Amino acid sequence: MRDTMDEKNSFCAIDASTNSLAFAYFNNGQLEKYGKIKYFGADIYEKIIDTAYKTKLFFNQLDNVDTIIIEQPIYLNSPKTAANLSMSHGALVAAAALTGVNRIKSVSPMQWQNWIGNKRLTAGEKEDIRLSYPDKTNSWYKSQERLFRKQRTIKFVNDEFNLHVDDDDVADAIAIGAWTIGNWNKVF
Repeated sequence: MRDTMDEKNSFCAIDASTNSLAFAYFNNGQLEKYGKIKYFGADIYEKIIDTAYKTKLFFNQLDNVDTIIIEQPIYLNSPKTAANLSMSHGALVAAAALTGVNRIKSVSPMQWQNWIGNKRLTAGEKEDIRLSYPDKTNSWYKSQERLFRKQRTIKFVNDEFNLHVDDDDVADAIAIGAWTIGNWNKVF
């Protein structure tokens, strides 16, 4: 996986939301730091201010990061959520740029998930969930399917990097980093 990347490159892989920034910092092709920064505020605009402030502080603490790979926001069913996520990503990217980050790329969730082997659930896997938990609502089943896939990502990260990560957002950021290393020439 690590042979496609120039060993001198460092980057930060990011899984961001309006509430947090999960990160995985890779230096010389190796995972060095990972974690999660939480944002606070009474409304979206206070969270955006907190996002910009904390993101700038975070990137100022990392050595030689000029590249970030961020998971693309997806449109679910709420224009308000999509707009809030877009504002949050904008604040994050602008704050990172103020610290010297000058290469910003994105990856779709399905692209990196498929690459790590975490494809959509098969009809059989979905049916197994429904048989194990009968008489639930469709939204409950969708939630369980999402949880099932998050657990697969956590397992991939823990197996691949010999870690004990239990936060699904942090696992996503690390998996985005693994995808980036494996696809470095395609990304850049």
